[in-house]
Amino acid sequence: MGGLILRRLVATVPVLFLVTLGVFLLIHLVPGDPVEAMLGESQDLVAKETLRRELGFDQPLHIQYVTWVGHIVQGDLGRSIRSHQTVLDDVGRRIRPSLELALFAMLISVCVAVPMGTFTATHRNSAFDGFGTAFALFGICMPNFVIALLLIFVFGVSLHWLPISSFTDPFDDPVAGVRSLTLPAITLGLALSAVITRTLRSSLLETLSDDYVRTARAKGLAEEAVVRRHAMKNALIPVVTVLGLQFGGLIGGAVITEYVFALPGVGRLVVDAVFARDYPLVQGAVLLIAVVFIFSILVVDIVYGWLDPRIRYSS
Repeated sequence: MGGLILRRLVATVPVLFLVTLGVFLLIHLVPGDPVEAMLGESQDLVAKETLRRELGFDQPLHIQYVTWVGHIVQGDLGRSIRSHQTVLDDVGRRIRPSLELALFAMLISVCVAVPMGTFTATHRNSAFDGFGTAFALFGICMPNFVIALLLIFVFGVSLHWLPISSFTDPFDDPVAGVRSLTLPAITLGLALSAVITRTLRSSLLETLSDDYVRTARAKGLAEEAVVRRHAMKNALIPVVTVLGLQFGGLIGGAVITEYVFALPGVGRLVVDAVFARDYPLVQGAVLLIAVVFIFSILVVDIVYGWLDPRIRYSS
């Protein structure tokens, strides 16, 4: 297991290099001048050139990139052009709500999808299987913003059960925090649970047809014991893959949900920074999101080794 983790960590080095290069080039391809965005068109040219020189934007792109990477190696992601705070401080304030939202959404999705996926697989072609298929198609096809607006109308406007546009940290006030995250977490969790339901159903159906499962049945084990003790662990491997990939995506990809519910998440921070041409903040935030994504994939690899010990030696 230690060798597996070491190999995965070494493999992240070229990935992070490509991430830094890609985000640097893409943000500089965005139309607009950050100096113009900061000072406006009314400022004189001398002030603009002075600011451009202070920010290093007068240097060639390759010099800017090497300078930025050199600062990253020293643990310095730069300062935001807008707030003049360090990128780590700005992202640190915003990534906590995103992490809490992602974990809450994943908890909801697992609580819904694992029982539903298991039951639809063990009761194939039944009425409940048809309901599970319809639920999965609904969750996959329905856009997140539509689900969000429906939840706001029903539980926020009509029933007044839950807040629709406020955020409270669950560590500061557990009850108010959970209430403020419930609707956005359900919005993200429904789509994720639909994917997990279909993935688990397909994986479990394939696993239940394997020889070792038929052997367990031939020994006289009850169907519940066969599913729980023999089939479930192997069937969960594709589900773990989906959860790992989706967790990384939820950290920086829940932009629409964060805007709809006015959550101070990191995805919303990146979009605002792009519109403001805040190059250091965009570059640093995307790099940190990539690190979280890579860490989630590493956790997936470790869980693989627990679910299937053969992976520890064959990977």
